[in-house]
Amino acid sequence: MQAVPLVLNELVKNSLLNNAGKTALRVNGSSYTYNELHRDANRTAQAFKQYGISRKSRVGLLLPNRYEYVVSEVAIYLAGATKIPLNSMVSENDIRYILNDAEVELLVVDERFLPMIERVRNGLPKLHTVVVVGTDNMEEREAVSWEVFQAAGSEEPITVAAAPSDFSFILYTGGTTGKPKGVVHTYETTSLTFISIIIEANIQSDEKILVTTPLPHAAGLYLLSGLIKGAEIFIEDKFDVETVIRHIEDNRITYLSLVPTILYRMLDYIEDKQVDVSSIRTIQYGTAPITAERLKQGLEVFGQVFLQIYGLTETQSAATWLKKEFHSAEADNRHLLKSCGRSTIFSQVKVVDAAGQEAAPGMEGEVVVKAFTNMIGYLNQPEKTAEALKDGWLYTGDIGKMDEQGFLYLLDRAKDMIISGGMNVYCSEVENVIQEHPGVAQAAVIGVPDADWGEAVTAFVTAKSGTLEVSEVMAICKAKLSKYKCPKTIHLVDALPLTSYGKIDKKKLREPYWELAERNI
Repeated sequence: MQAVPLVLNELVKNSLLNNAGKTALRVNGSSYTYNELHRDANRTAQAFKQYGISRKSRVGLLLPNRYEYVVSEVAIYLAGATKIPLNSMVSENDIRYILNDAEVELLVVDERFLPMIERVRNGLPKLHTVVVVGTDNMEEREAVSWEVFQAAGSEEPITVAAAPSDFSFILYTGGTTGKPKGVVHTYETTSLTFISIIIEANIQSDEKILVTTPLPHAAGLYLLSGLIKGAEIFIEDKFDVETVIRHIEDNRITYLSLVPTILYRMLDYIEDKQVDVSSIRTIQYGTAPITAERLKQGLEVFGQVFLQIYGLTETQSAATWLKKEFHSAEADNRHLLKSCGRSTIFSQVKVVDAAGQEAAPGMEGEVVVKAFTNMIGYLNQPEKTAEALKDGWLYTGDIGKMDEQGFLYLLDRAKDMIISGGMNVYCSEVENVIQEHPGVAQAAVIGVPDADWGEAVTAFVTAKSGTLEVSEVMAICKAKLSKYKCPKTIHLVDALPLTSYGKIDKKKLREPYWELAERNI
């Protein structure tokens, strides 16, 4: 009989057993050992079983950064199930769509989101159980409290023979049509992702990792990678600069995973203060490069501790790393700060022309990635999958060039997308909402450079006739879009520039904002 390779649930279980006596998590003033996390996750996995969840079942998580999120995630893997992480910042319509598209059977939800789930539940035939964290008052509610749910689980160790090809999680990302796409990863690819992060980011067993960004996204990957290595993880529900600095000084944090927006706020806060940050060994950041000026400031404060990554939801792990040794203010290396580094031990990256042929060094083209950690496809969207995955290569839609040393430089996005504060915003989704206003004739949305957010969502709107109030357009955006997708600025204009084909010329709209920039993202 052919042996089954070690997969994700066994990888997680090994760490829980091997590090039993160590502190695993510190969250909301409480600490939990690896043994306690294992006990609670195992009990939760057994409760999943009692409530009809088996191998390959879909379990949704709609929780803030709290202990129960980590317990539930580990339990999903121990049970051989599939995680559907939901970002609390997305709209009610998106929540409904995702739960239905992913055929979620059981949902663990924070009490603050229960009213929303109750509003959409009638349209979710597969959802049979809602578990509520944060309250035990479930009278006259079609839900079960976390305490009652856990009581259904036993202490008996759970054993599930998951296969490498089983779906580990399905993470939804925005779509150009406005509907999110479910990016599917497997128990094998996710195991390799954690191993890749541990190796490339040099995560040590004595690491103290601080997490302040939402766990459904990249923060969750670094948390699980740290747990698999045996590190100690500190969790905050949101970023607060004073809280972060206090953690660094009091708890001797060694590892931070940030977006540039947060890094800049930290540097601004520290600038005129005496702060002991000597414990920091690594600051990993992504979604945008750091400027030479900001890096110089960062080197003066933290030392040479910076790591930049380039990756996508579809690659799960980083496709490239710009290592610490290349984060230098020296003139000879300064040009490398405009790059996002070189491929990892688990990836190959190249730039191709319109015919799919590899471009020569210095020539622009589409960035494509072949990696052990790539998605296997988009859930229920075979045509989109075929467009993105060709001969083992993921076509990212990003435009870049590569130098002779293999450093990748991103220049633009082929997809009509903005990255603001580390979050993906598809322009078409915002435009569709704006155009629901009866007084709007046309709308065009672009990203413009922003020192704080990286890119700020900016809308240009023409009126059908009469007077159109910006406040009305903004109101409809706030009512129907997640907060991070709402325009920071809305410009009323007489007309929008058009290309020779009669399409809105977004390149023309972007020019005044990006003319001094060396890259358009």
